[in-house]
Amino acid sequence: MSKIDSKNISPANSPDRAVALEFQRNIGIVAHIDAGKTTVTERILYYSGKIHKIGEVHEGAATTDWMEQERERGITITSAAITTEWVTKRGPYEGIDHKINIIDTPGHVDFTAEVERSLKVLDGAVAVFCAVAGVQPQSETVWRQMNKYGVPRICFINKMDRTGADFLNAVDDIREKLGGNAHPIYLPIGAEDKFRGLIDLIRMQAHYYGADDTTGSTFSTEDIPEEYLEQAEEYRESLLEDIAAFDDDLAEKYLEGEEITDQEFMTGIRRATLSHHFIPVIPGSAFKNKGIQKLLNSIINYLPSPLEITAQQGHSMEDETELLEVVPNDSEKVVGLAFKLFTDPFVGKLLFYRIYSGTLRKGSTLYNARTGRAERVSRLMVMHADRREDIACAYSGDIVAIIGIKNVRTGDTLAEKGSEIILEPPTFPEPVISMNVEPASKADQEKLSIALQRLAEEDPTFVVSSDEETGQTIIAGMGELHLDIIRDRLLREFKVEASVGKPQIAYRESITHPADGKGKFVRQSGGRGQYGHAEIKMEPLAPGKGYEFKNEIVGGVIPKEYVKPTEEGIKEASRNGTIAGFPVVDFKIRLVFGSFHEVDSSEMAFKMAGIFAFRDAMAKAKPVLLEPLMKVEVETPEEFQGDIVGDINRRRGVIQGIETKNHLTKITAGVPLEQMFGYSTDVRSLSKGRASYSMEPSHFEPVPNNMLEDIVKTSSRAPARA
Repeated sequence: MSKIDSKNISPANSPDRAVALEFQRNIGIVAHIDAGKTTVTERILYYSGKIHKIGEVHEGAATTDWMEQERERGITITSAAITTEWVTKRGPYEGIDHKINIIDTPGHVDFTAEVERSLKVLDGAVAVFCAVAGVQPQSETVWRQMNKYGVPRICFINKMDRTGADFLNAVDDIREKLGGNAHPIYLPIGAEDKFRGLIDLIRMQAHYYGADDTTGSTFSTEDIPEEYLEQAEEYRESLLEDIAAFDDDLAEKYLEGEEITDQEFMTGIRRATLSHHFIPVIPGSAFKNKGIQKLLNSIINYLPSPLEITAQQGHSMEDETELLEVVPNDSEKVVGLAFKLFTDPFVGKLLFYRIYSGTLRKGSTLYNARTGRAERVSRLMVMHADRREDIACAYSGDIVAIIGIKNVRTGDTLAEKGSEIILEPPTFPEPVISMNVEPASKADQEKLSIALQRLAEEDPTFVVSSDEETGQTIIAGMGELHLDIIRDRLLREFKVEASVGKPQIAYRESITHPADGKGKFVRQSGGRGQYGHAEIKMEPLAPGKGYEFKNEIVGGVIPKEYVKPTEEGIKEASRNGTIAGFPVVDFKIRLVFGSFHEVDSSEMAFKMAGIFAFRDAMAKAKPVLLEPLMKVEVETPEEFQGDIVGDINRRRGVIQGIETKNHLTKITAGVPLEQMFGYSTDVRSLSKGRASYSMEPSHFEPVPNNMLEDIVKTSSRAPARA
C-alpha cells in the first residue's frame, strides 16, 4: 500500500491510518436479479488484485456467493462485505492508493431487506443494468431505496456482448422509468458479438480491447473511428452542458467558449454526481472482462468519501424532538450503527457495524442506546466474504465485524459512554407470506426454537410468532423463496428437521370511515380496585401511511403517566383486527378524553382501556380486509403473449402495460399474491419454458366481497363470533 503524504490527511483522520478518509469509498453493488452484480464484483476483485483467479457465478465459484444455497441456485441471498484497493491512473486522484469497501447485495425481491440495510450504511453505489432488458422491476425497487437514503450512484450497463444489447435504450430507460438524470461518460464501440471497445467522452479517445485477450487487461488507445465521431461529439456536448449547471467556473468557461481541461471536466462530473442530480453511465461486459477498469476509476473519481456524505441524523437520548448529527472524525467518541447480524458456525454471532465517528479498538466497551447496556468488543475483524481478518482497531468510515456484542438488533446505535445520539435505523417492509412450521421429532423441538430465534435476529423481514389457538409456530417472510431458504438453512446450518404447511397470505385490515371509541376498565374485588377510562377518535390514513397517535388530552383528565400505557393498549389491540384477526394499518388515533381514579387507576388499567377503546372504534369505522398485490413482470416471446395475458386475467390480475422489443413482449400487471403461488411452473408450461417473470410487492387493496367470507372462515386469527 502506498504511503499517504501527510498533507493529504485532514483533521478528521488519525495519523495511524494506512489510508486517509478522503481516499476511502464505501459502495454497494445493486441491481435486479441476474443483471450481473456478482460477476461485476468478482471482476472488481480480480482487477484490483484481491483475488488471482476469477470465479464464475454459474460454476458456483464467485467469491461473494459463499453460502451453499447461493452456489447451488446461482443467486445472491445475503449481502457480502469485502475490502480491496485501487490506484486510479487518471483524474484528480491519479496515483493515490484508495481503499474500497464493497457490499454485493441480492437482486431477488425476497431479500430486499439485505439491500435496504446495506444502502443505509453505504456512501455510494453502482447500479447494474442489463443492456438487453434495461430497467426491470427490482431495478425500480433498489432505485427507490437509493433515493430514500440519498446515495450517489454510477450506472454500469452490463451484458453489452449479449444479443439484443442496446446501450442508449438502457440509458433512456433510466431517464424515463426511474427519472434519473443519466449521461454516458463512455460510449460503446459496437454491440452484441461486435462489442469491442469504449469511447471516452472526456478525453475523446477510443479504447479497443484485444480480440484474443480473454482477461480484458490490455487495450489499445486510438483516435475515435470516423463513423462514431459525430455521435461522440454530440454526447460530449450534451454531457458538458449538463455538468456546467453544477459548477459556476465550468459554466463560465463553457459559455465563453474557453477550453476545458480533462481535470476540470472530471471535477465537474464529481460535483454533479455528489449533488444526487446527475448519474454517470458506463457500458461494459463483466463476463467478457470489458469496462471494469473504467468502472473502478469512476468509483474513485466520482463517488464520495465518508467525508463528503450528508452528516448522519439522529436524536437525543433524552429528548426525541432534539435532532443531532454525527460527522466522521477519528478523535471523537465512537458512534456507529449495527446494520446486520449473522451467526457464523465458527465464531458465533457476528455483528456488522458502520463506524460514523471515533476510533474503535479491540477490547473497548460500547453502550447500546436502546437497552442502556454496556457491551465489550472482544474481537474486531474485517470481512472478506466468508473469510475474516482480525484487526486491532478501526476508524470512522470503516465497516467492520464485531464479536462479543450480545443483546443487539439490526438498527441499534452502539456508542462510547457519553455520546447522546441515537441514529436513525433502517426501515423494512412487512412480511407478505406466512406458514406454520413443525419439528419432525421431540428432539428437534428445542433446536427449532433456538434456530428460528437466531434467524429472526439476523433478518428483520423474517418474523416468528405463535398461534394462540392452535399452538403452532408461524413463520412469515417476503416470499416463497425467502421461506424456502429459511427451511433449507434450518436443516443445513442448525441440523433441524422440520416440515412446513401451506403458505398463508399476510392480509391486513384497515378502516374506511372516522369513528369514536370508548374504553372503560373497572374492577372491584375487595381492596384496591382497577380503573381506567379512555375515549378516542379514529380516522383513516392514506395507504402506506401506517399508524399515527396524537395526545389531545387537556385539563389533566388523563394524567401524563397513563397516556403511554393507553397508546400501548391501542397498539396491542391493532395487532388483531375485528374482521379476520389480521393487523390493522393506515389509521390515526386521537386521544381526546377520559377519567381516572386517584387510588384505583394504574398503567395496566389504562392499557386495557386503550384496548377496549380501539375495539369499540374499529367496529364502527367500517373496516375492510386488505390483500397484498404484487407487481408482476413477464418477458415472453410474442407468440405466447395471448396465453399469458389470459392466464393473468384468470388470476384476478390487471394488465398495466404491454411492451414489445426485439421479438420479446414485456407484460406488466398487478396480481393478488394469493393467486401467484406456483406461478413459476405455470408460466413455463404456457411458454414451453421460454418465458421468465419477476414479482415484487406493490400495495394492498380491499379483498372482493365474494372472497371475504371464505378468508374469515379459514383464518385461525379470526375473532370468535357470538
